[in-house]
Amino acid sequence: MRLTISEFARLVGLAPSALRFYDDCGLLPPAEVDATNGYRYYDKSQQPRARLLRDLREIDLPLPDVRLALDAAPAEVAALVRAHLRTLEAKSTATRAAATRLLAQLVSHRTTAVLGGPEFASAIRQVAPAASASGTDDDLQVALDCVSIEVAPEELTFVATDRYRLAVRTVRPQEFDGAPGRVLVRADELTGVSRWAAAGDVVRVEVEAGAPLRLVRGDDVRELAVVDAEYPAYQQILDGLTPPACRVAVDRAALLDALAGRDVVAFDIDTDALRIGDEVKLDAVGSAAVRIGFTASLLAAALEASVGPDVLLEICAQDRPVVVRSADQGTFTTLVMPVRLDG
Repeated sequence: MRLTISEFARLVGLAPSALRFYDDCGLLPPAEVDATNGYRYYDKSQQPRARLLRDLREIDLPLPDVRLALDAAPAEVAALVRAHLRTLEAKSTATRAAATRLLAQLVSHRTTAVLGGPEFASAIRQVAPAASASGTDDDLQVALDCVSIEVAPEELTFVATDRYRLAVRTVRPQEFDGAPGRVLVRADELTGVSRWAAAGDVVRVEVEAGAPLRLVRGDDVRELAVVDAEYPAYQQILDGLTPPACRVAVDRAALLDALAGRDVVAFDIDTDALRIGDEVKLDAVGSAAVRIGFTASLLAAALEASVGPDVLLEICAQDRPVVVRSADQGTFTTLVMPVRLDG
């Protein structure tokens, strides 16, 4: 049974004008065209293709990819959709960052946040060591030499990465006024004021477009130069983490001691122990058995930045970032890349 273009449009959720467009594009030609009047007629068997076309266009998949997807296997279509979603997420992140910068300029000349002095200093101590501090002029490297400070009413987020590890610490402000924003400050300069900040009950952070970052403690003011660079989209890494295949809790100090003097270490983890070769066995509480390798110095730096007696490692896979969490401070997270083990 042939359906008119209007009948078919209602059946598949597309406008007649859209069906005409997709016919012109060669994506969904009608089953029959009346030679005398040019009327288009469709067959019910064309419904699955039409509905897939409708859904693909609803997610703004480009027409060249739609053309491929319409005649592809389901797994290939799924791969196209996932790739498209990653592109959309990257654009969304860039759009949010641009909008935040614009709002900071338009809505408020100055944003202020008041933090506890010791909390501010602790965030610097935990995050700044993850910056690369290479001092080169490459645009990306300039950003990696910095700590990103994101200011928002709910929390200030301190972020640093050298591409092999990522450190994130959040601090809830005691007071906040102005628009959300982000500034990049060189990690070494921020480290230089950490002891000064720790000596005060509170530190007021002042962010203003085109001006240095101002830190105010009582009557004392420190100004830090703001770096103009694009910071890596670290949130995509955090959002892309899969649920861990293994969680293991181990004594932080004991693990640090075991890493001393080593280059690459292989961990053999089971439900009650973490072993490094035949010479080290640490008591642990694990959820699965796994073997994984690390550069000892990178993992040690993450452990040194943590607090409390115990540390939790969340392992997704041997080639995916490992989350290092402090058992005593949920606002601090470090990601460390594992290394490939021979054999």
